[in-house]
Amino acid sequence: MSLQDNGAGIRPDGPPGPYTTTSTTAVAVAIADERGVITGWSEEARSLLGYASGEVVSRSAADLLVSHLPSSALRRLAERAPWYGVVPARHRDGRTVEVAVRACPCPGGDGRTQWVLTSPVPDGPGPSGDEGTLLRELTLAQLPVAVAFYDRDNRVVGANDVIARTVGLPEEQLRGHRLMDFLPSPAYDEFAELQDQVVRTGQPVHVVRYFRASGESRGRFWSVFLSPLKNHLGQVQGSSIALLDITEQHLARQRLLLVNEAGNRIGSTLDVARTAQELADVIVPRLADYASVDLLEFIHRGKEPPDGPPRGPITMRRTARQADTDALLGTMLRLGSEVEYPASAPTAECLATGRSAVYEVKDSSMARWTAQDPERATRILLSEAHSVMVVPMRARGVTLGSVFLGRTRHPETFQQDDVLLAEEITARAAVCIDNARRYTRERITAMTLQRSLLPETLPCQPAVEAAFRYLPAGGRAGVGGDWFDVIPLSGARVALVVGDVVGHGVPASATMGRLRTAVRTLADIDLPPDELLTHLDDVVIRLASEAAADADIAGDIGATCLYAVYDPVSRRCSLARAGHPPPVVVSPDGEASFLDLPASPPLGLGGLPFEACEVELPEGSLLALYTDGLIEARGHGIDERLGALRRAFARPAQALDTLCDDVLATLLPAPPDDDVALLVARTRVLGAGQVATWSLPSEPVVVARARKQVTDQLTAWGLDESAFITELVVSELVTNAIRYGRPPIQLRLIHDGSLVCEVSDAGSTSPHLRRARSFDEGGRGLLLVAQFAWHWGTRRAGRGKTIWAEIPLAV
Repeated sequence: MSLQDNGAGIRPDGPPGPYTTTSTTAVAVAIADERGVITGWSEEARSLLGYASGEVVSRSAADLLVSHLPSSALRRLAERAPWYGVVPARHRDGRTVEVAVRACPCPGGDGRTQWVLTSPVPDGPGPSGDEGTLLRELTLAQLPVAVAFYDRDNRVVGANDVIARTVGLPEEQLRGHRLMDFLPSPAYDEFAELQDQVVRTGQPVHVVRYFRASGESRGRFWSVFLSPLKNHLGQVQGSSIALLDITEQHLARQRLLLVNEAGNRIGSTLDVARTAQELADVIVPRLADYASVDLLEFIHRGKEPPDGPPRGPITMRRTARQADTDALLGTMLRLGSEVEYPASAPTAECLATGRSAVYEVKDSSMARWTAQDPERATRILLSEAHSVMVVPMRARGVTLGSVFLGRTRHPETFQQDDVLLAEEITARAAVCIDNARRYTRERITAMTLQRSLLPETLPCQPAVEAAFRYLPAGGRAGVGGDWFDVIPLSGARVALVVGDVVGHGVPASATMGRLRTAVRTLADIDLPPDELLTHLDDVVIRLASEAAADADIAGDIGATCLYAVYDPVSRRCSLARAGHPPPVVVSPDGEASFLDLPASPPLGLGGLPFEACEVELPEGSLLALYTDGLIEARGHGIDERLGALRRAFARPAQALDTLCDDVLATLLPAPPDDDVALLVARTRVLGAGQVATWSLPSEPVVVARARKQVTDQLTAWGLDESAFITELVVSELVTNAIRYGRPPIQLRLIHDGSLVCEVSDAGSTSPHLRRARSFDEGGRGLLLVAQFAWHWGTRRAGRGKTIWAEIPLAV
């Protein structure tokens, strides 16, 4: 490339250099020799710096620079390598112009190196320098962002109208001063520290801060950008601050976060009180300084909601409360307190209309309310609230209660956006509380049904001293189908039974009631334990088939059961179980062990036999029957739990109620996940002074002798008044045994609160009651026995049968 000087300047006549001229850009070109002396100067260079060719040719290029070249440029030039950079140049009119220079080495004709210096020059249809400056000034003035520029001493150099309005002073008064000189506040103090940091480190900073601008009643959120201002050498010459009002975006984001938090925190359980407390915890302090949740009484009582919105004076119960400070919390009503709102109270009006409302404490409606309720007025006065909000709580068309919010330390009053947010959170909580209410009502119904089907007290009987405990499940599963019973039997015997129906809720409770009734019915006919379980198995199979045919009944029907019969005369106990845990037997000396009963399948499978075993229990022995909820626990094996149960019964307390409490406290430190039924019985023995037994030959003449023996025994017991009826009953039963039974024949009297007469024989034929016709010679014996005895019946034994009658004692 060659350059020619025609007196008007230097023009390139070769191919394009480092810059290509476009419609908006021209290229200024200068030629310097290896000493840095300018030898060529183009017209574009003149338009860039204002010097004519004759004014600069033969001068050193360094004379045109404001400062020395950086070391990186000198190093590149010494290496005769291309270099590009921005240098401050001195314009002919004295001002400094930032020039983007590209220096490229080029060999000259004499073998010396020349340097081609090029720089773009704005040209063409683009705006001129003056136009660009004007547009920049207009942009800065009209930009909807507060912008200010500072020197290294953090003094204002320039500012646009937005920041002037924010500070409350015109730009002329801001120049040369620090913002802290006009607005000393923590926010501006922090900005000054951040400015020092930006100038010192040269790194920009972005923060989000909340403060109130001059002349505004409410504070706003600002996104603050602090940036260093650097020259072409990278040196920090000052800083700038740009403030963007992001109040709406910030509040919208905070509302979304609060709604999301409410969805995660509210409704963690199906407990009404806890759900209401979770609502209050979410509201405070993010939305209000204190909040209270009052619910209508029907929720706590498990009743159906009233029709339509509540009218007139309304009574509710304080279910939850929360405050930002303990002092504020102390001004609020205690949990569980009844709160009565007159018809004119904002809360009553809110529930009647179903719409939220915001009140200033000095509103007329608040004044009317506080005038009718001085205690409430005192509490509001103590809270120092200036703005309150009442939000109705409704779900599925049912009014549940209200939420009361107050602001004390929050300077702003409640706005419409706050109302919408409170309604959104309350609506979510209302659905959770309604679910908890429905669950509570169903649970109360199931528990009421279950408790009505379980014995409230144990019957008096001579065989055992008994105590029980029943604990419903503490989790979401609801009440189950566990049951227990103590059934007096003939001959002073007693039946002990514990069972567990599969499933939870009302269906399980209903099935439990049917099975308990079936067990009592089967026990009344004196079936042995294994036979009773066989018949009970048939009942469960029938119930399961009925449930399978009903599409509204979900789940399978099954059960486990343990049935035991104890005789206080022989001290023998006969037991059988159907899929149930084995009982615990504690000897009189305190040694506890599990009774080795044959394992049989649960009820409802069918086709498999049940086996019974018989053991002799010394007087004072303990027999403990329980359901699997007592020995099942997460994280513990069944053997470990059985060992803990055995140890809990070792050397038990004398009082059975105390023993039950001790066992439950040891094995169930927390509410159980399943129902628990525990039945504990201490055996008694009827001694020789309460039982009289005679062996009778199978001869008709023995009937008179039997009557005589019975009369003498009753005289010894002091029961002469009952002798006539007892002689009649004994005569009929012994006669039937001789006539229809098989020897050996045995007569036994048992006296313990009542008088029981038993006649046993080896025959298998059971008598039945019938009404004799007018001319029949027989058939009236059992009718007479049924007329004079309280109860009578027949029970089978291993060999033969026993006919018994309980005779009333004369008072």
